[in-house]
Amino acid sequence: MTDHKYVYEFSEGSSSMKDLLGGKGANLAEMTGLGMPVPQGFTISTEACTQYYLDGETINDGINAEIMAYVGRLEEMTGKKFGDLENPLLVSVRSGSRASMPGMMDTILNLGLNETVVETFAAKTGNPRFAYDSYRRFIQMYSDVVMEVGKSYFEKLIDEMKESRGVTLDTELTADDLKELAEQFKAAYKAKIGSDFPSDPIEQLFGAIKAVFRSWDNPRAIYYRRMNDIPSDWGTAVNVQSMVFGNMGDTSGTGVAFSRNPATGEKGLYGEFLINAQGEDVVAGIRTPETIDQLRDENPEVYDQFAAIVDKLEKHYADMQDMEFTIEEGKLFMLQTRNGKRTAAAAFKIACDLVDEGMITQEHAVRMIDPKQIDALLHPQFDVAELAAAVSIGRGLPASPGAACGQVTFTADRGGLGPAWRGRHPRPAGDHPRRHRGHAPRQGHPHRPWRHDVARRRGGPRHGHLLRLRPGRHLLRRGREELQPRRDDLQGGRLDLPGRLHR
Repeated sequence: MTDHKYVYEFSEGSSSMKDLLGGKGANLAEMTGLGMPVPQGFTISTEACTQYYLDGETINDGINAEIMAYVGRLEEMTGKKFGDLENPLLVSVRSGSRASMPGMMDTILNLGLNETVVETFAAKTGNPRFAYDSYRRFIQMYSDVVMEVGKSYFEKLIDEMKESRGVTLDTELTADDLKELAEQFKAAYKAKIGSDFPSDPIEQLFGAIKAVFRSWDNPRAIYYRRMNDIPSDWGTAVNVQSMVFGNMGDTSGTGVAFSRNPATGEKGLYGEFLINAQGEDVVAGIRTPETIDQLRDENPEVYDQFAAIVDKLEKHYADMQDMEFTIEEGKLFMLQTRNGKRTAAAAFKIACDLVDEGMITQEHAVRMIDPKQIDALLHPQFDVAELAAAVSIGRGLPASPGAACGQVTFTADRGGLGPAWRGRHPRPAGDHPRRHRGHAPRQGHPHRPWRHDVARRRGGPRHGHLLRLRPGRHLLRRGREELQPRRDDLQGGRLDLPGRLHR
């Protein structure tokens, strides 16, 4: 092991160590110190990422040994072991730079599963459907993030499986369906990579750590850093955390929430959650989530506990918080907190309200406002009377506030490219925004030539969506009502984003 320390347990850190542990690691450490229900784990520092690049994109022997020592400590704390057939340890591996870069880098869940461990896991939990659901998710994430196979191949297999079974939701697939799907995933992996999917948990772990380090220099992360003046030599930390599962059944779930409305600044819990799901389901928009208020009806005890934690975190950080949580068989776990992104209007209201509530001084409130947010307030909005008279041709969930008008395109190839589009504000209407060419997870940069998005996937406002407001773009996502306007309706039409499309 090296004399320089590169790895820290959550109990060894604090929010003051953000430069070293990254924002996520520092806040996990802070929540741990506050006695909150945080799954145990450790953080590999941003300095280890910098050293990784200095060493020619390899993890040197000293850092390798230190990581293995902390793996041993995590096994002792949890009473579980990697690859153990009696009590296997499963972990998540997440990025976390000192500056918040949501959606720019990578996450892997359920690491440690293989074809033998998953059988043990199914028997131990008495829930084979949950076990094989977790396994197929891991294969898909690992293939995408570590080996860059791409999610589309696996999503196609999922869609084909659902169609053959006559179901519409992933949650309707049986344990046998998911077991078969996992085998199909491994076959797809081998066809693309030319080798078998790795079964050794330690090999999986170091593959994931290297992938997170590499994600610091992926095209979308590079562009985001340039757009937000984040130095390229900061590097990212890696958080290795024991898994908690939101996909164990109807008493489990996962969600994201803000302590105040990020669009308006109104005080009160604002967010969404999914029952029997893992965190990526909320972000990916595969299912339409429920509002956080509905958690009060479904599990009032967990809701009250979460509300108390949110109140404590907001007072502790003296700012609006954006949080991720998981409920495992009725037990709440906090996976992240950070100062939440917000619209310009919300930023002003939150700053003023925090002063009125005695949390911050007026001077602090002024420092909280980004000059770019003042500019955003000057952007035009539709006239209320004109909106009332417009003909509605589609509805969706408003994933970001604001308004937009102009030409609509249906492929990324036409989205603002070429002289025919010069001076217009085109926007594509279609599938998940990130699946358009030029915004694939590992292709091109995230800033497309169009200014606004109409997405077919489900889900309301979240941290990543609000990032689109920074360059002045808006996003509308399909919700419980279909968003399938005809091309003829949209040609030369206009787009209103409180959740409606108008001619």
